Amino acid sequence: MLKLAVLISGSGRTLDNFHERINTGALNCSIQVVVSNVDGVLGLDKARKYGYPTFVARGSEATNAILQDYDIDIVCLAGYLKLYQPPEPLKRSVINIHPALIPMFCGDGFYGNIVHRSVKERGCMVSGCTVHFADEIYDNGPIIVQKCVSLEFDDDIKTIAAKVFAAECEAYPQALNLVDAKGVDFFWDRVRAR
Repeated sequence: MLKLAVLISGSGRTLDNFHERINTGALNCSIQVVVSNVDGVLGLDKARKYGYPTFVARGSEATNAILQDYDIDIVCLAGYLKLYQPPEPLKRSVINIHPALIPMFCGDGFYGNIVHRSVKERGCMVSGCTVHFADEIYDNGPIIVQKCVSLEFDDDIKTIAAKVFAAECEAYPQALNLVDAKGVDFFWDRVRAR
């Protein structure tokens, strides 16, 4: 069972998903701590309601000072809108979800509706999400799971976002269960030398 730190910046929808799936046994993880880089966000209220220790930390150094007090296997970026730099022991143990099929519509500045607007403007007929290990470059680490969704000609940005988020709710828990089963090194070793 993986022990998670969950890093958030907003409403905590992914935290909700994790919590629900842990409670049903569909996600073989436990949440040890939730850290937000933004004070007063809804996700912190949800985390407190669920009974998780919660903290606000503005950057990686402050976050790492908190995490050192917890037994953590994986740091999950769950709508965390900063480039996180983990301590050396967790360097290969940070997982992110991106609302597009990497390598498309990714990198610095591509998040949330910016991604979905770009997909719409390009006229894409598919989109999706990518769960991947994170490193020092946005959306660059080894891919764990990708899920594709079909788009219709008249889908607006809100519809695209809803379709992609539904896929994210399946993909992130699936990815964490795979990492629990196969181990972190499997995913780093299957891609080009890093």
